[in-house]
Amino acid sequence: MSKILQFHRRREEYVDLFSETHRFKVYTERHLDQIAQIQRLPEEQRFAMHVVAKVLPFRVNQYVIDELIDWTNIPEDPIFQLTFPQSGMLEKSDFDHMAALVKSGASNTEIKQLVKTIRDKLNPHPAGQNNLNVPMLNNEKLPGIQHKYRETVLFFPSQGQTCHSYCTFCFRWAQFIGDKELRISSKETSQLHQYLRRHKDVSDLLMTGGDPMVMKTKYLKNYLEPLLEKDFEHIQNIRIGTKAISFWPQRFVSDEDADELLELFTKLVKAGKHVAIMTHFNHWREMETPMAVEAIHRLRATGAVLRSQSPLIKNINDNPDVWGKMWRIQTRLGIIPYYMFIERDTGAKHYFEVPLARAWEIYHEAIKQVSGLSRTVRGPSMSATPGKVEIQGITEIAGEKVFVCRFIQGRNPDWVQRPFFAKFDKNATWLHDLKPAFGKEKFFFEE
Repeated sequence: MSKILQFHRRREEYVDLFSETHRFKVYTERHLDQIAQIQRLPEEQRFAMHVVAKVLPFRVNQYVIDELIDWTNIPEDPIFQLTFPQSGMLEKSDFDHMAALVKSGASNTEIKQLVKTIRDKLNPHPAGQNNLNVPMLNNEKLPGIQHKYRETVLFFPSQGQTCHSYCTFCFRWAQFIGDKELRISSKETSQLHQYLRRHKDVSDLLMTGGDPMVMKTKYLKNYLEPLLEKDFEHIQNIRIGTKAISFWPQRFVSDEDADELLELFTKLVKAGKHVAIMTHFNHWREMETPMAVEAIHRLRATGAVLRSQSPLIKNINDNPDVWGKMWRIQTRLGIIPYYMFIERDTGAKHYFEVPLARAWEIYHEAIKQVSGLSRTVRGPSMSATPGKVEIQGITEIAGEKVFVCRFIQGRNPDWVQRPFFAKFDKNATWLHDLKPAFGKEKFFFEE
């Protein structure tokens, strides 16, 4: 059978399996068997994916399946690792326990109880995002809004708390498991605008999720167009965090309201707002499709600035050559490399984490491969409870090997740009693993 005929037959099989309930076809755990059969995945692998998907959210769409995954390189393919569950994403004891329940035909009640037990151990809301960052208005907490750093407010629009596909490493996995107590979201536009009116020291609004680009443009307008009023002159920068260019670039090209969306961005830019599209690329392959390139060109034409941020993730991009190529492509396409993050201490962190010492080596080797235009990227950086902490290097001072660290952003603005030193630890993967250097008992931010 020719490759063209195979491709079209595979497409027809998917169309037969699923109805187009959204602007894009989505596949969840109940579809894993059909996808696995079409792609001829081994039975053992199918079962493992089902076990993990009981605990961690799984969602993928047609574009990712057809355009991004190399099905001849499974399971090593980085985009497959990025979107499909793998057995190692659960601790072995938890995987074995869940697998035994599934094999025994246990009741939904038994499975749900174990699911909750495992999820509770996965630190669903890291860095105090569900308690330390929630602001108050009229003596009431504002769900769906976070205000950790003085200049920046995060807003989680309820219509944008899902994604075109889910990243397996996502630090906001708890948004997508159907637990209302863990979900951060708000549809109260009035509360957002009231809060921003009262806080003139806020210059940046970050629309986040999930993915705000899942929303129809008409909903996004309700949040953003009021910011053109005189009361919001202090809101200079509007950031939109999205992975849509990777997972559904049609959002900016061929969706029915794509032109309306771009007109909204153009209107905001012409009114004097800085519109920053905070893109998430985990691998250079995500920028290679013609649809993704067209989406980038159309977004840039609005006057919006595109910046790229992504974590360093084992099994997906823990290679300096991947990062070097990714930054070169981004710069050529007009995207500013912005952050290399450390994988957060939540979810399947044990499967994805890279030691800080190795993260620094990867960053250093990658940054050497690019020109000055690409050296805007900061990292490796941890978005930890006190703030964004960057590993600037590894050196020896007074006979002691240390990590050189600094705050890029801090819960306390006085911490910003302050350097500090931590004892070198080849196994450390997060800020709480580090100990102060030179005999000190505490870091300055712990005091």
